[in-house]
Amino acid sequence: MSEKIQVPHTESQTLPMIPLRDAVLFPGMILPFLVGRDHSIRALENALSGDRKLFLATQHSAETIQPTIEQVHSVGTIGVVVESLRCEDGNVKVLIEGLERARILESQFTDHFSVHVRLLHRRSESSPELSQKIEEMLALLDRYSQDSENLLLERMFPHKTEDPGRLADLVTAYLQLDLPQKQDLLETVVPAERLNRVLDLLKTEVAQMEVEKKLGKRVKRQMEKAQREYYLSEKMKAIQRELGHPEDSSLHEELKAYRKKIESLKIAGDAKEKADQELRKLQMMPAMSAEATVTRNYLDWILSVPWTEKTTENDDLRSAMKILEDDHYGLEKVKERIVEFLASRKLAGKKESATILCFVGPPGVGKTSLATSIAKAMGRKFVRFSLGGIRDEAEIRGHRRTYIGAFPGQIIQMMKRAGTVNPVFLLDEVDKMTMDFRGDPSSALLEVLDPEQNKTFLDHYLDTPYDLSRVMFIATANVPYNIPAALYDRMEILQLPGYTEKEKIQIALRFLVPKELEIHGLTGYKIRFQEKGVVHLIRNYTREAGVRNLQREIASVCRKIAKKIALGDQYSGNVDPSMITELLGIEKYREQDREKQSEIGMATGLAWTEAGGELLFTEATLMQGKGRLTLTGKLGKVMQESARAALSYIRSRTGELGVSTDFYQNLDFHVHIPEGAIPKDGPSAGITMATALISALTRNPVKHDVAMTGEITLRGKVLPIGGVKEKVLAAHRAGVTTIILPRHNEKDLSDVPQEVRDKLQVRLVESMDEVLPIALINPLRVRNRKTKGAVSRKISRKEAPLPQ
Repeated sequence: MSEKIQVPHTESQTLPMIPLRDAVLFPGMILPFLVGRDHSIRALENALSGDRKLFLATQHSAETIQPTIEQVHSVGTIGVVVESLRCEDGNVKVLIEGLERARILESQFTDHFSVHVRLLHRRSESSPELSQKIEEMLALLDRYSQDSENLLLERMFPHKTEDPGRLADLVTAYLQLDLPQKQDLLETVVPAERLNRVLDLLKTEVAQMEVEKKLGKRVKRQMEKAQREYYLSEKMKAIQRELGHPEDSSLHEELKAYRKKIESLKIAGDAKEKADQELRKLQMMPAMSAEATVTRNYLDWILSVPWTEKTTENDDLRSAMKILEDDHYGLEKVKERIVEFLASRKLAGKKESATILCFVGPPGVGKTSLATSIAKAMGRKFVRFSLGGIRDEAEIRGHRRTYIGAFPGQIIQMMKRAGTVNPVFLLDEVDKMTMDFRGDPSSALLEVLDPEQNKTFLDHYLDTPYDLSRVMFIATANVPYNIPAALYDRMEILQLPGYTEKEKIQIALRFLVPKELEIHGLTGYKIRFQEKGVVHLIRNYTREAGVRNLQREIASVCRKIAKKIALGDQYSGNVDPSMITELLGIEKYREQDREKQSEIGMATGLAWTEAGGELLFTEATLMQGKGRLTLTGKLGKVMQESARAALSYIRSRTGELGVSTDFYQNLDFHVHIPEGAIPKDGPSAGITMATALISALTRNPVKHDVAMTGEITLRGKVLPIGGVKEKVLAAHRAGVTTIILPRHNEKDLSDVPQEVRDKLQVRLVESMDEVLPIALINPLRVRNRKTKGAVSRKISRKEAPLPQ
């Protein structure tokens, strides 16, 4: 009957509609279902009284009893009633054949739905590629029908067609798909596109069917193995009873629990085989033996370490950027590099971390908290392992199971604590490791941090490969030169240079003060830290590159305020410098300042320390003697060598400097750098000591508002140095107006904040010939080396120039 009824290819037509609750009708498909709702029965009667055609569309929700037109999909199928049968309960059994796709244009509801629809018929154009797709589809259908228990699919084969749209609809109608998928394919109008999508779904179905077939065979083998093991276990129990060993029910339950855990865990083949082997050993041992305890500990560890469990990674870069901004102020370059790292992982689709980040910087600048924020931004678990003082290789690789107290290394222990195979793993203080007769832990870390090796990391205790490739390792260090070279080569170094005073102020006001107020219960008392008060704390009570001591001082202020409030004393809500001095007592540090006037033999240098940059005042004086050079101020070997190089440079340039060629025969030289209790070292004070000595020899004062840094050679060349940002900031804080830097350090000025550079005059030099005109007040009186007479005569002890 249905073959005689054709749908006219008009633009649109009006038909009664039946909403389908849990089915999708496709063109060419015959769908049996039961019509029971009143409006659906009236729509069916309307169709039967005419040309037997109606429109069928699927509801959004099958739970809706009386749907509106908005609760029905707009795309459905025009169908024809092939057969109908009224039941005794009033319901009607119908058999409907789908004809064409159509979309609802208009609708109205009287006692049933009546819709005005437009056909969505698309012709398919033949092509070699499309013909190949059809052949592939038919071949897959043969494989699917052989393994499938779907009898309806076998009936479909007589209706095979070369029309791609028709073929796609036939296959879709009988595949085990959910309603949203079927509706989506119904709304795919282009035949070639629909065929491609159905082909992909059919491939998935065939693959799943083959996997299920393999799994069935594997399950059968495992059942046979389990039956064999059960038989042997029961036989062993019978033997033990015959030998007079009573059956230990608790041991039996313990072994049963271990077996259940081993079978339920999805662990690697080697590890599972190892666990099975140890469990078989445990079954043969006396329950209270020492070796049984060792085996139990091993089974507990190998079953508690994560083998496949992982957390879903968050790849939302905007969320990561917000977390980094909320948790950290400043450190813009470091945060930018972290976001670039996350962006590269997102675009490449890699879950393994090929790059090991290492944060290098002074204490208190936020290295550990940055790693915590990265874990938070990525949605991963976070674990931390402190390497400070570690000198035993077993701390990394674990102990061999030769005694009862053996345990895995800290790497495996931290993985157990994380509970996932992809945590963020912080290796803290990687520069503080040492080595002794117990081994070199830094060498053991080489395997951990090498992406090519850590896929098969071998812990001595587990004695089976463990995959660390999905772990994101982050290391921290205070100084890079203490990191072993091979380990250093495996990491990407990110320098955290320390905070400027402006950054410290913002960190204190935004993060530290609210945190300490909450900790000490002062949130509701309207305590306000003024910016001047925070500056007073920074300059006079702390001396550091980070903010750790600043947080301690703020906590100390809060504790004293809490004490006053608890005792009922009157207290003003503003914390200003005078209040801080009253609460904390005398200042711990004096604010470093430049000299107020220019002096002979006094030059201002710049130094880098772990607490940031500082001024390095260098004094040089002359005494009657025989050319001996005295250095004081607890100077290191490198700084002493720089002083000797400066003196040798002066002796080689006596003519250009206007100094007698034999000046050193009648004079002794003393170079002193104040604050002698503090060790000082490094080559960057070379030009400062040379300038101080030349000033003392030529009686030419050094400008008090000039600070300098740079390494000197015997030829007077000025070589580059490090710590430019910290040194420039120290000069700016002290009120220096002119800074002398090596020309090769010009690129490092980009790290200095723009507002600081605007207030300083930076002079870039390549030799001492450029330094002296900038640093000395008076120009040097250059003379010829060959000049004789009064100018070149020897300086007697009585005439030797002494400091004024």
